[in-house]
Amino acid sequence: MKKSSKNHEEPAAAPPVGDHKAGSDSYQVVARRYRPQTFTELVGQGSISQALSNAMATGRVGHAYLFTGARGVGKTSTARIFAKALDCVHGPTTTPCGVCDICQNVSIGEDIDVLEIDGASNRGIDEIRQLRQNASICPSRARFKIYIIDEVHMLTKEAFNALLKTLEEPPPHVKFIFCTTEPTKIPITILSRCQRFDFAGIDTTAIAERLLHIAAEEGVTADDGVFETLARRAAGSMRDAQSLLEQLLSFAPEHIKLSDVHDMLGTANDQLLFRIVEAMFRSEPATIFKELDDAAASGVDFGILTEQMMGILRDMLVVGAGGDAKLLLFCSPSQFPTVKEYAQTFGQHRILAALQILDQTQDRMRFSTQGRILTELAFVRIAHLDHFQMVAELLDQLKSGHLSVSVAPRPLPSVKPVQRAIDPPSSPPQSAPVAPVVSASPAAAPPPRPVQPPPSKTAPQQQPDASVPLTPQQRLNAASTNSNVDLASLSNVQAEEIWRESVDSIPGALGNFASKILSVTFNKPNVFVVLFESRFVKEICEKESPQLRSVLSQAVGKSVQIQFTQPAVEKSDPAAAANDSRPNQSQLYQEIAENPVVQRIESLFGTELYDVK
Repeated sequence: MKKSSKNHEEPAAAPPVGDHKAGSDSYQVVARRYRPQTFTELVGQGSISQALSNAMATGRVGHAYLFTGARGVGKTSTARIFAKALDCVHGPTTTPCGVCDICQNVSIGEDIDVLEIDGASNRGIDEIRQLRQNASICPSRARFKIYIIDEVHMLTKEAFNALLKTLEEPPPHVKFIFCTTEPTKIPITILSRCQRFDFAGIDTTAIAERLLHIAAEEGVTADDGVFETLARRAAGSMRDAQSLLEQLLSFAPEHIKLSDVHDMLGTANDQLLFRIVEAMFRSEPATIFKELDDAAASGVDFGILTEQMMGILRDMLVVGAGGDAKLLLFCSPSQFPTVKEYAQTFGQHRILAALQILDQTQDRMRFSTQGRILTELAFVRIAHLDHFQMVAELLDQLKSGHLSVSVAPRPLPSVKPVQRAIDPPSSPPQSAPVAPVVSASPAAAPPPRPVQPPPSKTAPQQQPDASVPLTPQQRLNAASTNSNVDLASLSNVQAEEIWRESVDSIPGALGNFASKILSVTFNKPNVFVVLFESRFVKEICEKESPQLRSVLSQAVGKSVQIQFTQPAVEKSDPAAAANDSRPNQSQLYQEIAENPVVQRIESLFGTELYDVK
């Protein structure tokens, strides 16, 4: 709705369209001219509009309200609408007329009974004392005297204390509306006396639709994606988006191109951003340097470019976790398939590492003049994270005790710019886990072994050479194949040997811990009693007892049980302590007291040695 200027002679009359053209004395910027005038015109704050409307409809209007939220989300506009709804000549009403003298003056912030106070410049106790005195005076013509204090968190502690009593029990004709962007700085005593409403950031789609409506009212056309780009850049602030549109209307008064937006804001277009993402994926630092050089030549701000890249990676992280197109904040819904393909290619761990790199870069750029170099450094570091997801998969398999991924260089895709570069790990075999196979460089690779033909079914199997020692896994397989261990006649020595051969076949930390034993004894009929060196190792093995019992049962060919023990702590014997050769506390004190160095220190500093017990 277009409002009249404060210099207009008849505020109640609608001004002609020409009064708001550029160059006229009464021209108002877009953010003021298209300010919402009713609750239905508020964008993105439906729940708050409904709550305030119901309060007036049911007569439950409080005496103090606190509107909190980020900049440009409608706090002051809502306060003015609420004030008009209370003081309108047809009110209190949920739909103020906007035509009466009170509504007109409240809309431009000049009504005598609706006082807008800047908390930053009127923050002292003297201003609050003056407010308390004026609050006792009845309104001149309106129904209520309403105080709208913007940035109320800027008031001093003394000013807040002076306001407490009036805020808790104001005169019946006084209403307070506080607006702030930092509610944490307001004392709890003030918060407890107000009805608090938190204004959320406005949705990107809602901002884009509002900008499209304003452009249509101004008679300006635009390319596809212009308003979405402005809305994403505004980050939930309607006022910021309208201010950016105001700049564009001056830059391109008839038709706005998408390139105009990037040229004016210093942002990079989506094609450039995704070319850089592709170069990161393909580990091509040369391409990254070229793209960043083109961005610098076109006037792109590297700080903003880093923020845009963080936004794309954030959307990739959300999509990779299973989110849909509605959760995208920095990419348009039409880009959802591309974002999803990149997210699957990069992997969650690699995206998280890239976001951490960019976050650290943002912090460093605040205190540096070399924004381009820091951006290049960050992007190249991300490009070298090509095996980060594979490392995460290997760690996950190590934790589970089944490592079956072959670590080898993987070729980059040559057909499509975005492909699945990281194959999913093959499912572990049902047999015992095997050790990892690590591919070495071509120069250090051993010569390939000759392929032996499969043995004939009729020929007898060759017996292994007794002079060649068997590996623990081979011995375990042989034991599990024969399954001829007689538990009835199993000795403790044999039990310990079976235990060590079994745990040697377990890869990773578990096999290492399980081998740190003092002894193994066998209790009939099927219990292996394992004595560990320390309580820490014993507790780790107890947690993994199912796997240890499975491997041990496979070795003996029968189901067995394991009992985990540790050396008992013996109580001190007085007789043994008397015969102990180690010096006791008294002997140690006597030796220290008789030490020449200690005696010299006592004489120099005038101190005395004490035995503290």
